This record gives sequence, structure tokens and C-alpha cells, in this order.
Amino acid sequence: MRIAIIGAGAMGSLVASYLAATNEVWMLDSWRDHVDAISSNGLVRTTHDTSVVTRPRATIDVTQIPPSDVAIVLVKYHQTAWAGLQARQIIGHSGVCVTLQNGVGNGDILATEIPPERLCVGVTSLGATLVGPGVVRHAGMGTTIFANAHNTARMNDLAAAFQTSGLPASTQRDVASIVWGKLIVNVGINALTGILRVPNGVLAHNDDALCVLTQAVNEAVAVAHAEGITLPYQDPLSHVLDVANATAANRSSTLSDVLRGSPSEIPTINGAIVRAAARHGIAVPVNSLLCSLMSSIDTTHHERVYP
Repeated sequence: MRIAIIGAGAMGSLVASYLAATNEVWMLDSWRDHVDAISSNGLVRTTHDTSVVTRPRATIDVTQIPPSDVAIVLVKYHQTAWAGLQARQIIGHSGVCVTLQNGVGNGDILATEIPPERLCVGVTSLGATLVGPGVVRHAGMGTTIFANAHNTARMNDLAAAFQTSGLPASTQRDVASIVWGKLIVNVGINALTGILRVPNGVLAHNDDALCVLTQAVNEAVAVAHAEGITLPYQDPLSHVLDVANATAANRSSTLSDVLRGSPSEIPTINGAIVRAAARHGIAVPVNSLLCSLMSSIDTTHHERVYP
């Protein structure tokens, strides 16, 4: 398959590094140093004891990417509108666009540029950290699930491409279930790791952090039930903790955003819970507080005191 990855951050780079071993992969990103490093030296994927180099093609110019079977969107939520414009050019007349972004609402933004019948949704529980230009660390293995309500054959092919490359993947028809299943995980992990500035695993073993995580998850599950969502697991809290432990060394995307001084994705994560709760008259004080704290962090970066 010819696969384009829009957004070469940690997750985009990790996915590209695997898929490039058995597919023609293009990466689109505005970070020139990263693009230049990949073009010159390949994309380096590391773990605690291994290092692998693959050679996806990387560019900052969408016009260099030929029409592709699939465009996978892995940008931050505030870049989603831009990604939709790029995806529309990349998929040509027959390709499809797939969002693997965190949170809820990105698909609606992409749908302003991509016909609904050519727009698919997926979630991934992979863990990755971008170490520097051209280098990504694989911090945790996890399954990627694609919703195949539309373009069933293409989504099955994409899941097979992931599997062949070494990334666990599957498809299912219930879009809401897989999106909310991932959302609950992000609700428990992302804001807290950003606020505390700790890797994922700390949340499962620090009693105070675990207490806040538990309350945030329980609120989110109550909202999911009110929305009529069937979650893809029986015990949400245990599932969130399993993910935190499986990606224990990983820096969440929110923590990486905080350290860079970039806007976080919390408005589409905990913020999505707050907005849905308001529709049902459900109190979600912990998620509301996490949103306020993260918004404060986002808007006071330039006033931060450092040691």
C-alpha cells in the first residue's frame, strides 16, 4: 500500500517506522529538521535495547506526495483543519482518510474537507516518544483498531498492513465504542501526566495520583453510559491502569506538549467529557478541574518559573 502519514510527531513517526518496512510510506510535517534527518539518515526507532532504521519518505511539501491509498492523520487537534486540507490532496479520487488522533471531535473537523464515505476513524494504544530529529522511541506496544463502517475492504487492508509490519491491529464496526474506549484511557492518563510531569507508569503506583485518575475515569464512564456508549472492555479503571503500566516509561502526548510549551489536546479529551456531561446534567468536578489546570498551564507557559 501507499500510505501517507500526516503529522510526524511521536506517534506518526512510530507508525511510519513500522509500516515503511513493508509499504511505500510518505510522511508530511512542517518540522524541517525532522524531515531532513529522515531524508538523509532514515528514521531511527529505538527501544531500551534495540535500534532499527527504516526509510519512509519525508517532506514538508504535500505536492511531493503521490496519490495514496490511505492518509493517516496524526496531528494535534489544533492542526486538524490543516491536516484535512492536506489529506484531501493526498487521497486523490480513490483513497481514504483515517484519523488516529486522541480525543473526540477531530473527525467532524476533517469532514469539512473529506467526504464522509471516505473518512474513517481509528484508535491506537501505542506509546511513543520523539527523542529528536529522525529518532523515535517505542515506549509501549498496543493494539490499533480501525472502524470499518465505511470502506470495509480498505480498512481491512490497512489493519493487515499494520499486522504484517509488526503492529497489532483489528477492525470493528462500532465507531463510538472504539473512540470512547480510547477517550476513557486518555482522560485518566493525559492531563495528570502533563500536570505532574511524570511518565505514564507513575500514575498507577502513586496513591494520590491514582485517586485523581480513578475519579476522572469514573466520571467519564458515567458520561459514556449516559451517552449510550458500549465500552469495549468490562472494567474501565483496570483497563486504564493496564495501559498506564504497559506504557510505563512513556511520556504522554500531553506531557510532551507541556514540556514544549505547545497547546495540549485536553479540550478534546477531558473537555469532551465536560461538554457531554453538561448535556446530561452530570457533575464532573474532577474533569472540569483538570481542564482548568491544563488551560492555565497552556496559557502561562511564557510566565513559567524554572529552577
